[in-house]
Amino acid sequence: FSFLQERLRYVLGLLLLLHSTNSFYVPGVAPINFHRNDPVEIKAVKLTSSRTQLPYEYYSLPFCQPSKITYKAENLGEVLRGDRIVNTPFQVSMNVEKKCEVLCNLPNKPVTLTVEQSKLIAERIREDYYVHLIADNLPVATRLEFYSNREEEEKKKEKDVQFEHGYRLGFMDGNKFYLHNHLSFILYYHREDVEESQEHTYRVVRFEVIPQSIKLEDLKADEKSMCTLPEATGSAPQEIDPTKENQLLFTYSVHWEESDIKWASRWDTYLTMSDVQIHWFSIINSVVVVFFLSGILSMIIIRTLRKDIANYNKEDDIEDTMEESGWKLVHGDVFRPPQYPMILSSLLGSGIQLFCMILIVIFVAMLGMLSPSSRGALMTTACFLFMFMGVFGGFFAGRLYRTLKGHRWKKGAFCTATLYPGVVFGICFVLNCFIWGKHSSGAVPFPTMVALLCMWFGISLPLVYLGYYFGFRKQPYDNPVRTNQIPRQIPEQRWYMNKFVGILMAGILPFGAMFIELFFIFSAIWENQFYYLFGFLFLVFIILVVSCSQISIVMVYFQLCAEDYRWWWRTFLVSGGSAFYVLIYAVFYFVNKLDIVEFIPSLLYFGYTALMVLSFWLLTGTIGFYAAYMFVRKIYAAVKID
Repeated sequence: FSFLQERLRYVLGLLLLLHSTNSFYVPGVAPINFHRNDPVEIKAVKLTSSRTQLPYEYYSLPFCQPSKITYKAENLGEVLRGDRIVNTPFQVSMNVEKKCEVLCNLPNKPVTLTVEQSKLIAERIREDYYVHLIADNLPVATRLEFYSNREEEEKKKEKDVQFEHGYRLGFMDGNKFYLHNHLSFILYYHREDVEESQEHTYRVVRFEVIPQSIKLEDLKADEKSMCTLPEATGSAPQEIDPTKENQLLFTYSVHWEESDIKWASRWDTYLTMSDVQIHWFSIINSVVVVFFLSGILSMIIIRTLRKDIANYNKEDDIEDTMEESGWKLVHGDVFRPPQYPMILSSLLGSGIQLFCMILIVIFVAMLGMLSPSSRGALMTTACFLFMFMGVFGGFFAGRLYRTLKGHRWKKGAFCTATLYPGVVFGICFVLNCFIWGKHSSGAVPFPTMVALLCMWFGISLPLVYLGYYFGFRKQPYDNPVRTNQIPRQIPEQRWYMNKFVGILMAGILPFGAMFIELFFIFSAIWENQFYYLFGFLFLVFIILVVSCSQISIVMVYFQLCAEDYRWWWRTFLVSGGSAFYVLIYAVFYFVNKLDIVEFIPSLLYFGYTALMVLSFWLLTGTIGFYAAYMFVRKIYAAVKID
């Protein structure tokens, strides 16, 4: 028990260390200092909806436009995410209040929406679209205040505040559509300490908005584009009737407040949107369970193996008369090469590529270098790392292919470089055609697609060939026993040794270890949340590696005891069993958490989920395969075989 306590203390210490890494700020993003009256540019990012999963660019709707529209040059990650950052006509100056100002058109000439435009706006409101703006790289958030379920006395005092990304485009009341045409911006600044003679400098530390819908008649505007807002009680909202033309004014107001929040902690508001307590509890829970189970498994396996090896190595006369049984019996066939060695080694090569990429990305992100403030950095890093990790993928695949008595190394290298990436590219291309059809900004532009293909065939393919060449030339893995000429007959197997039963049994432990984290990852992908808990994710990844390895070793041990030596493919399939549970969880999440009804959003969800499940299966299958291979080589090296 004291051993368990010691382990717990160690794990808690590690968790605290990992948690503290979350508060680092991104290296390389310098703060911008503003003086009073300096312009603070407000840009638009995109429109998103968790109901359709199709982002659109800001000017796909008839918002007010500046005289010249300029798009920011995006990195690869931003393009893949569907961000199209563009300037807007909002005039905001540092620490200068604006009561109410008309955005475009003079007050006596309101904006007239055509029937087509009105229809489009009404459809986007029905689909629950949010508008995302940024000021000084900070995304806009809507403050939601609500009373938590506390005691009645406390209720009066304390409200719980949560923030929602972006602001709602509009709302529905019955069958009527209302557009948020007035935006009240609330910007918070932190005053920097300067010497007395110098002018004060300010930094933007929070960007909030209160969207309002105000009818054209209620907005009293003068010739100078100034307007006065009506009393909250007496105003009617601005209705958008999709069957006719609509007239309205777009207006905004700006309010500045001083804040104690330092620039380095300005993202904390956005990142504390989900409850960290649940995280702590669930992670500690899964760590304890996995360590406990893995301790028990290791003890059982080690004790059983010691007994087996001691029995097999007894140099008594009894042994001659005894019939050999158990895993020693298949020593002449255990290293017999499987069917389709080229495909197996190619898949394992891609698995190694994925493993290296994910490990480095999570580690770098844990150190705070890929925080949400550097948009698209995570996707860009992951893409480039996958390309460059082709060397390792090729090396491991080539060496394994040589061990499995393969001869056509060039074909094997080509297969490794194109099999998994080809499937990914194919699925993404088909999905992209559907997104193109919807004119969404989530569609990858043709030049970007060509650039990705050039990266694949110009960087990844040559690197895989290079790694494969050296791996194939290297000494093959040393197998401790010789393979017999004639394969042995495999006895009839029990029902529980069936592949599918094995997949179900082997998937439970790794899936249980990462189940909670999966919920947060899915929310980040499908509900436009920020994901930033990379410290937790790193720990979960390590738990996943440990649990996959152990389950794989246990399964291969049982299989060899049942005198079935065809373990190569089976171990790879069974170790990836948790991917099957991830698929079931994805279906459960789709039905219970998401409000998707249309065909194309559903197709996108299941298309990308299929890619995630395939990648996860390759990753866990590879981890399990290498653990089992090392285990099999170790145990056969420990017994004396004549």
